[in-house]
Amino acid sequence: MDWVSLRRALGRPRGRFGIRLGDVGMAALVLVAVELSVVSGGGPGAAKLDAVAYLLGGVLVLPVLLRNRYPRFELLACSVLLLLYYTFDRRDISPAPLLSVPLYDAAVAGFLVAAIVIPAVYMAIGLVVVELSNHYGLVTLINNFLPSIVVLALAIVLGDTVRSRRALAAETAERLRVAHEEREAEADLHDTVAHSMATITVQAGSALHVLGDRDARLRGALTAIRETSKHALREMRATLGQLRQGTENGAIQMAPGGLDRLPALRDAVTAAGAPVTIAVEGEQRPLPSSVDEVAYRIVQESLTNVLRHAGPAARATVRLCYEPTALGISVIDDGVGAATAATDGDGLGAGHGLTGMAERAAAVGGEVTAGPRGAGGFEVRARLPLVPG
Repeated sequence: MDWVSLRRALGRPRGRFGIRLGDVGMAALVLVAVELSVVSGGGPGAAKLDAVAYLLGGVLVLPVLLRNRYPRFELLACSVLLLLYYTFDRRDISPAPLLSVPLYDAAVAGFLVAAIVIPAVYMAIGLVVVELSNHYGLVTLINNFLPSIVVLALAIVLGDTVRSRRALAAETAERLRVAHEEREAEADLHDTVAHSMATITVQAGSALHVLGDRDARLRGALTAIRETSKHALREMRATLGQLRQGTENGAIQMAPGGLDRLPALRDAVTAAGAPVTIAVEGEQRPLPSSVDEVAYRIVQESLTNVLRHAGPAARATVRLCYEPTALGISVIDDGVGAATAATDGDGLGAGHGLTGMAERAAAVGGEVTAGPRGAGGFEVRARLPLVPG
C-alpha cells in the first residue's frame, strides 16, 4: 500500500460516529500519555495506583475517538471526565496529556473561545487547589504548572494556525475555480462574437463580388464593413488567445495598436454615414504604448457614440494636440441626439462607453470630460500625460 492509499484508509470515516482509523491511532497515543501520567501521578492525597486507576485513565480518553465528527463534544467530554476523575479517584496527573489533542481539534474546527476558556479555568482552579492543599510557594507553583500551560497553549496555537491555513487554501481554490469559470465563459462569448464577425466579413465580401462595379458609394460602405470586421476579428482572436493561455500575472491584455489605426477608423465611420475629419496640432511623435492604446480607444468609443446618438448626417472632428508632456484629444460632433444626453456630476454620460473612457484614461494618469456643446452637438475631451505623473 502506497502513502496516498494509506492516508485515504486512515482518513475514511467508519460507523455511525464517523470514527476513522487515524482517530483510533491518535486515541491510542493519548491513552499511552495519560496512563504514563497516571503511573507517575502520586503525591499527597492521591488515590492508590491499581487496576481502577488504569481503567479510569482509559475512560478519560474515549471521547478522542469522536474527534473527526464532534470536536467540540470531544473537548467538553474530556474536560468533564477529567473533572470527575479529580473529584472521585484522583491521581495527580497533568491535564496536558489528555486535553492537548481535544484543544487542537477544537481550534482547528473554529471553537477557539472554548479552546481558550476551558484550559484557563482548569489551570486557575488547579493553582488555587494545589496552593490551598500544599501551601507551595510561587516559584514551586510556576515550576509545576508552567510546562502544562505551555503544552496546552501550543496545542491551541497550532490548531488555530492549521485552521487559518486551511481556510486560506479553500479560499484560494475557490477563487481559482471562479476565475477559471469566468475565463471559460468569456472565451465562449468571444468564440460566439468572433464567429459572428467572421460571418459579417464573408457576407460583406460576397456582397462586393455580386455588386461588381456598380454604385461606388455602396461599394465604399461594404468595403469599410469588410475591413472593419476583419480588424475586429483579428483583435477578437488575439484576445481569445490571451483568454485561453492567460498571462504571467493573470491579467488579460488588449490586442496591441494605437493611433496608427486612426485613418482606418476614420474611413470606416465615414463609410457608415458620419464623415470624420482629423486635425493634428503640435509635433506628431511616437507615444508610450499604453497611452497610444488608450488614446485610440477613446477616439474609437467617441466616434461609435457619434454613430449611435448624433443622428443622421452628423459630422465629427477629431483633434489631437501633441503637447510637450501630454496628449490632448477632442472629439466634436454637430449632431442633434447628444443634446439631451444624461450626464452625471462629472460631466460624463451615464452610459458604459463614457465610463469606460474615463477608466481607461485614469489607468494612465489622465482624465476625460464629456458633455453637450452650447452650439449644439456633443464633445469629448481627454488629456493623457506622456510621462509618469
